[in-house]
Parts: sequence; structure tokens; C-alpha cells
Amino acid sequence: MSSILFTNAKLKGQDQLQDLYIVDGKFQQIAPGLAGQVKADEVVDVAGKLVVPPYCDPHLHLDYVFTALNPAAANKTGSLFEGIQRWSETKGHLTKEEIKDRAKQAMKQEILTGVQHIRTHVDVTDPKLTALQAMLELREEVKDTCTLQIIAFPQEGMYAYPGGDKLVEEALKMGADLVGAIPHFEYTREDGVASVKKAFELAVKYDKMVDIHCDETDDDQSRFIEVLACEALRSGVAEKATASHTCAMHSYNNAYTYKLFKLLGLSKVNFISCPTENIHLQGRFDAYPKRRGLTRVKELNEAGINVCFAQDSMSDPWYPVGNGNMMNILDAGIHIAQMMSIEEISNSLDLITVNGARTMNILDKYGIEEGKPANFIVLNAKGEFEAVCNRVSVACSVRNGKYLFQRAPEVITTDNKLLSGLYMQD
Repeated sequence: MSSILFTNAKLKGQDQLQDLYIVDGKFQQIAPGLAGQVKADEVVDVAGKLVVPPYCDPHLHLDYVFTALNPAAANKTGSLFEGIQRWSETKGHLTKEEIKDRAKQAMKQEILTGVQHIRTHVDVTDPKLTALQAMLELREEVKDTCTLQIIAFPQEGMYAYPGGDKLVEEALKMGADLVGAIPHFEYTREDGVASVKKAFELAVKYDKMVDIHCDETDDDQSRFIEVLACEALRSGVAEKATASHTCAMHSYNNAYTYKLFKLLGLSKVNFISCPTENIHLQGRFDAYPKRRGLTRVKELNEAGINVCFAQDSMSDPWYPVGNGNMMNILDAGIHIAQMMSIEEISNSLDLITVNGARTMNILDKYGIEEGKPANFIVLNAKGEFEAVCNRVSVACSVRNGKYLFQRAPEVITTDNKLLSGLYMQD
């Protein structure tokens, strides 16, 4: 039996500092003043710092990362559709080994900023399924460090790409965790609807979750979200279904949205917004006023509909930057969504922690609760508002009761009277 005690931890919703007693990788007891009551192999004083569950990145494309500098991948219009075209023209030269190497570097960057759970889309519109093979191997290799979910994603369409639906099904048979689709990229609305229905048909057949790129466009007539929500409701998939992006909701009229929200609440569908990428790709066909295409994050949240944030891309044909730091994503997201009251800021960490975990359907083993795996991060802040306001770094990341990493505080050397003695965050 191994044990470790973390003392003086600030937990959300708790005014009094708590001690975390971990035995064999699980939280055995959480309460104040445990230092005098239990015996532990090691005692760590976190000195009042904020302890939260690990960050989740529920929408990433690990097979695309770090391909932006390939001259053939240059996206001159900055639009979603050119990004897809550039990728289509370059992906045939990829190998399993180099895909894994790029993905490992991206995962390393995310993990070192506090992420322990990643959901990645993998393009399966490739008869060789090269990227899928790479991700399946990687999922097994990293399982003790990071939870990796894999979506069978037909980037070029289930039906716009010949045999795309068959490739999605083959990917599920090989071990993908979720069914993907991209209805707004299909040639017709009818094909788009058919792709959503097919996704749920496959999800039921193979007992899989669903995560669909849905309405990632400024077109206010792109309304596949209603089809997705209806299928989730009628099929019973419910909260195991996710709508990613839903940028068109930015342009829906309020009368339609009012009706839509009733269906969304009944369906229990999750929403993922990728704020930095969405504002980069959307509005490309506008002059002024220029829309920025972020879904109605604030309104979804206030309606009690689960919504979370994600990175989406790291230096690929769709998005030239991105470093996997979820605190940067959160900062951009709450600004764009105008979720800037003191209360909203203080609660906003949910958008990159528990809400993402709910989307990934891992709440049974996620969170700082007795009996659950001891997975958490310690932030360099004394509370939620300070953490978000200062975009603080992660002091350490713990998984199954063991350190993934520890980060030493930055030390500033100066003779300046104003600056001397001040503690500087990373």
C-alpha cells in the first residue's frame, strides 16, 4: 500500500482548506486537518493553492498538428473550406511514424499545461486509415499519462468522399471510440441529414459515442444541430452525443433559437466551442459588419446546457498557431462570449474541466471526490478568480496519486525597489 497526503488545498466551493489523503492512487479521504489523523508515506503542503481536476481538451486534431509550415498546406483565404482542400492535397504523403511523432509533441505540450484528458478527431477519409492506426497505437502507449479518446472523423464527408461512410464504420470496428460526421460539408442538405442519421445508426450498432462537426459555417440556414439533437433524443444516445462548433448559431435569428433551445435541453446534447479557431475561420466572407462565428456559449450555459471549450488545432492548415494551453483558450473564450462578470469569471474554470469531462462521459472517474482516481492539478493561485485573471501556470500535475510533473516557481532577480520581493508567476 502506498499513500500520500496533500495538505492545505483550496477546493472550489470550500472556504476551509482541505487535506487530500490518497491511498493506492485513489482519494481515500478529503477533509480538513487530516495531517494529525492519518499516516502517509509522504506529506506535501500545497500552501493554500487552488486544486482542481485536470484540464480536458475535448476537441483536438492530433493527426494534423504542426503541418502548417508545409508549403502545400498554406491556407491563403484563411477559410475552413480551403483548409480542408489543402489537407486533402497533402495528407496522402503522411506516415504512421511521423504522425505519432507530431502527436506526441502536441500531447506533451498540453500535458505540461495541465491537460490529462484529450479527445481527438482522426481523419478516416483515407483508404489506408494511416492516421487511425497511428492514433490507436498512441492511445495504448500513453494511457497511464493521458486519457485519449478517438473519433472516426470523415473530414471530406461521409458521402462527398466516395465510401466515406464505409470507412467510418471500418474505423469503429478497428477500435475508434466515437462516430464523427461533417454534415455542412456534404454536397446537399439531404446528404448532410443522411450523414447525421448514419452517425447515430452506427453509434447504436457499435455502442459508441457521437461527436459531430456541426454547422461550422456562417450560413444561418445551416441547421444540422436540430437534426443532431433530434437523433440524440430519439435514439437514446442523449448525453453521449456532442455538437462541436455550431458556429451558425451565431447567425440564427432569436425566434428560431428560442424554439431550438427547448429541443437542445430535452436532447441533453453537449456542446464544444473552439473560441480561438472559430473566430479565426469564421466571418471570412463578410466585409463589415464582420461576424466572428462563436456559438452562443453564454446562452447555452445559462440555459443549463453543457458547453465546454477546446483547442481544436495546433499549427495546421486551419489554424497557424495554438500551443495546447487551455488557460489561453479559456481567456479568449470568456472575452469573446462576454462572460466577464465576477461570478462568471470565478466559475469559468468549469469550461475547461468538469464540463469537458461531462462531454467526454468520464465523470464516473473524474473529479476530486473520495473513491475516485487521484487525478488533479495544483494552480499557482489562491482561488478561481485569481487563477483566471492571471492565467496562472500549473505548479504540478498528479495522476493516480503520482506526479506527472512539478514546476519550480519562476525567480526574478532585481535591485528595483518596486519589483523586489514580488512573486512572479510563469
